[in-house]
Amino acid sequence: MPSDARGQIRDFITGKFPGVEFADGDDIFTLGFATSLFAMQLVMFVEKTFGFEIGNEDLEMANFRSVDAMAALVDRNLDAVSAGR
Repeated sequence: MPSDARGQIRDFITGKFPGVEFADGDDIFTLGFATSLFAMQLVMFVEKTFGFEIGNEDLEMANFRSVDAMAALVDRNLDAVSAGR
């Protein structure tokens, strides 16, 4: 995964919710500031920023609940792209 993926994801979230504090492993939906509409914004952000399309099999809320989960999703998909899958 690009070393800055986690930072880019965190910056996107904090840009939308200034002043909100959370750890990379925190569930941003359970914390109450993120919504299902924001989940769609996250999908579009990840696809545009990291240059891959998120497949239907990865469109699960669990993949977008935390910075850690999104960074892992980016890692898996970039690995698959670089392996030619």
